[in-house]
Amino acid sequence: MTGSAEDAERTPGRLAALLIDASAEAISAAGGHAAGVYLRSGTPGLLRLAVLEGLPGPLFRPWWRLHADRPFPVADAYRLGVEVVLPNATETMRRYPQFAAGLPFQFGSLYVPVAGGPTVYGVLTVLRPSASDATELLPVRERMAQVAQELGSALRTLEGADASAVVWDDGPLCVRPPAGRSPMGRVGRFAWDPVAGVVTADERLNAVVDAASGKTDGTAETFAQALAPGDAERILAALREAAGGRPPALPLYVRAPDGALRLVEVWGPHDDTAPFGAATVRGVVLEPGPGAVADAAADLLPDGVFCLDRVGAVVYANPHAARLLRRPRTELLGRTLWEGVPWLNQPAVEDHLRGALLSPDPVHFHVRRPSAPGREPAAASIEGDLLAMSVYPGRDLLTCTLRLGHRMAAGPAGLPDAPGSPETPGAPSLSPLYRPIVLAIALTEAVTARQVSAVVMRELLPAFGGRRLAIYLLQERHLYLAWETGFPKGFLAPFEGVGLDERLPGVETLTSGRPLFFDSMQQLADAYPGIPLDATEGARAFLPLIASGRAVGSCILGFDRPRSFSTEERTVLTAMAGLIAHAMEKAQRYESEAALARGLQQALLPRRLSQHPLVETAGRYLPGTQGMEVGGDWYDVVAAGDGLALVIGDVQGHGVQAAATMGQLRSAVRAFALGDRPPDEVMSGTNRLLIDLDAGLFASCCYIRLDPATGVAQAADAGHLPPLLRRPDGRTHVVDLPGGVVLGVDPQAQYPVAELRMEPGAVLALYTDGLVERPGVDIDDGISALRVALAKAGAPGAGRGGRSLAGLADRLTVTARHTADRPDDIALLLATRRATPPRGK
Repeated sequence: MTGSAEDAERTPGRLAALLIDASAEAISAAGGHAAGVYLRSGTPGLLRLAVLEGLPGPLFRPWWRLHADRPFPVADAYRLGVEVVLPNATETMRRYPQFAAGLPFQFGSLYVPVAGGPTVYGVLTVLRPSASDATELLPVRERMAQVAQELGSALRTLEGADASAVVWDDGPLCVRPPAGRSPMGRVGRFAWDPVAGVVTADERLNAVVDAASGKTDGTAETFAQALAPGDAERILAALREAAGGRPPALPLYVRAPDGALRLVEVWGPHDDTAPFGAATVRGVVLEPGPGAVADAAADLLPDGVFCLDRVGAVVYANPHAARLLRRPRTELLGRTLWEGVPWLNQPAVEDHLRGALLSPDPVHFHVRRPSAPGREPAAASIEGDLLAMSVYPGRDLLTCTLRLGHRMAAGPAGLPDAPGSPETPGAPSLSPLYRPIVLAIALTEAVTARQVSAVVMRELLPAFGGRRLAIYLLQERHLYLAWETGFPKGFLAPFEGVGLDERLPGVETLTSGRPLFFDSMQQLADAYPGIPLDATEGARAFLPLIASGRAVGSCILGFDRPRSFSTEERTVLTAMAGLIAHAMEKAQRYESEAALARGLQQALLPRRLSQHPLVETAGRYLPGTQGMEVGGDWYDVVAAGDGLALVIGDVQGHGVQAAATMGQLRSAVRAFALGDRPPDEVMSGTNRLLIDLDAGLFASCCYIRLDPATGVAQAADAGHLPPLLRRPDGRTHVVDLPGGVVLGVDPQAQYPVAELRMEPGAVLALYTDGLVERPGVDIDDGISALRVALAKAGAPGAGRGGRSLAGLADRLTVTARHTADRPDDIALLLATRRATPPRGK
């Protein structure tokens, strides 16, 4: 497990055990490399990776959190409740280009929703070797579906005992996959009864640890001491954690008394079939057998050789590998590669390791190691600070070789030269180049500055391990903050509206057109004396946002710890800044054009509504915020003889044509209403007009003529949503109108007229689908929710907050008004009848 002990303590043991077992079964059923389970989190719409089996967690950190609305296979499986089968990389790229660009390797994958009854808890996923097509995976799909069904049933039972039990808000538990073959060394098993305090070991384990009967007193303390004197406390801690119901930790690599490496695995008491009883902690100890001969032979090789298991732990390293990595073997064995060799914790190496873990082909690359302590850079260059590294994937292990870069004039035998070989020492590795591709694909879906900023935060920060982001946009030679995350509250306020003559890195990167990189906060302070700092340590990157030679703004990327920026990373970050600049330029152009279009559309809506002493009306219109075009929703109130006509309509589609058609229909309906034509004639005449216009569009409409004196209303409907009527006593119901077809389809269409009555104090609500329709939700549920909201809102004039019909309209649209991404326009028209005219009328 790469999760911390604190994570383990917060994790219910039963839930973790179920997830780990399911992922292990998925690997076995699918012949997979790795498997995992995503679960719902406490944040609505956010999925978290709860278990990752067979892959190192830190290498896959960008995929730990996933929003359910993103174009990823996990999100689709969860949101739609369907299996997603991607047999190979080609199919993955075709269906999910953004996901494929993030993991551009040859592997197949399956995603199965985990459901218990009507509830979808998460998604079971497995990564496996590529297949030719989906039909080849039919047996695998059937078994995966069974595993997911069993897990869903178990989670439903668990949730029945504790409603909050099946929610995950921590990092993933990372565990070793089932071994592909039996170990060649000696294996011994043991069990510990935490109540009695007794350890029971089999004969083979006694032989392994040389702890025959009589040499220990059977307690956990003496057992751990005999097993690994220097690591006894780690073994005891693992036993106590397992006994407490927490998930099993990663296998422990410990040192025997003679210095040999031993592997210890511990399981908690979740398995009721355990031979030593349900409350017993079980474990296995492995000591290398014949494999030690191979290790001894590898120790003599002139190249560095080391091996990693599927979770990234170093299980073997020969002396030459230790020398090349400049780390003692004792500090390598049993630790993850990035713990044992921190300077290998860099994006380029991570990309290559991901490739070796997910695809069958070896990878070859170069990596620069830091200069040896106390050695001059020139001397270090003569010694050779460029290492040629190859990684060979296997079922259970990755085998890695190392040699000095100047000794490798070409790639391995039979292979082309590795990128960045000594012939081209400055050439960057190609693998991280997919990061701009990921960003470019994601930015195609962003049309506003806010959406662009959100994409940058989601894609750029995780890719480089950043924790802070600020985007400034240029307006009239001043920089204004458009987006920020991670900075202390109020820290960026003094920089708001700074001019281009200020000596600040965010300004100078834009005026010079050159990115600025600072490996530490001290470097930044030295370069800009007196500049306010938001942290005592960390690194910063200031990127100019320039599109087509035009300055757009600047981007600040912050890191919590000092770090260096390789030439490769600087190149990629600069390229990504260009993509961000073009997206921001497009967003600014869109927002200007959209503001103009919405202004034109607002001009088509009524500036004021016709009034009557016995009727109060209120209308609201909210434009959609997604897409580049305006819509065709409208409402109106027109004097019709001695009554009032209440009108609402929605023209199909969006754009200038829809808005223009809306204006023509509104004018037509007004003309018919002013002539006090019956509702059916109004609808029929407007229908024929729309057909004669030959606009290629259709429209829905609801027309109600109200007699204010009697409260009698006659209504005709052309395919529009049904009105809602709130009676004075608060009862609210849907008005069922015998509607006709939408306007613009059938020139002979008939529109029957229905009659309803509005009592004094009653409220009639007309609306368009943007107010009640949501993706993935039945529109009838949306209408029901609006009906409930109208019933609870209170009658106009009754009590605090219900003093006006306008206030009621605001309350019914408040949620939509505060929704940043509205997919459709919204129109709402409310009318209420008074018993007597207001004073002065």
